[in-house]
Amino acid sequence: MKWLINFLFKSSIGQKVVMSLSGLFLILFLVIHLLGNLQLLKHDEGEAFNRYTYFMTHNPLIMIISYTLYITILIHSVQGLSLWSKNRAAKGKSYAVSSNSGTHMSARYMAHLGIIIFVFLAIHMWQFWFQMKFGSLPMLNYSGADHSFKDLYTPVKEAFSNIWFVIFYIISMVVLSFHLIHGFQSAFQSLGINHKKYNTLISSIGWVYSLIVPIGFAIIPIYIYFTQQV
Repeated sequence: MKWLINFLFKSSIGQKVVMSLSGLFLILFLVIHLLGNLQLLKHDEGEAFNRYTYFMTHNPLIMIISYTLYITILIHSVQGLSLWSKNRAAKGKSYAVSSNSGTHMSARYMAHLGIIIFVFLAIHMWQFWFQMKFGSLPMLNYSGADHSFKDLYTPVKEAFSNIWFVIFYIISMVVLSFHLIHGFQSAFQSLGINHKKYNTLISSIGWVYSLIVPIGFAIIPIYIYFTQQV
């Protein structure tokens, strides 16, 4: 067991494997999270979104996945900075990429983009996750339900009524998009899942995913902000 831990968390190859697996897990989670957040666009005074957040915080399986997610984010962040630091010390270059390689800008600044995303996540978790878990949110009752629901919809709506927070959110999604552009393809490459027959397909899927998912997230605060201005 010790050799496995040393391989995964101390060797460069093992760290890249951990980065790839954790990255793919986070990529999958983003899709699920986006589908849940899209409930904010429904014209039902937040009922669908509040029902969604209740499910996400009370279903035992989802709760296990959630705590796995938090651990994964920390591992991904720490491993990413560790790899970036090692590569910079060894080559004097940015994360796993030489400056003359012709690689996309997102690859050269992978660690920097990751730090910005981590800061965004910390703020995001404080504003919404922490309030859902430990805040004193109003309780609402909906027809057909045998329990009350915490009203997370209202603080989300209030946050997205602030133009500066909306701008910050959009910029964070742009950063996320650049991070995903390189991370998506890099994850498959590090795991050895690359071949000239399907490299183009993986790259294409990565680009589509890296554009659609962040745009999907960015649409939500933009829509809520402008609908409140009417």
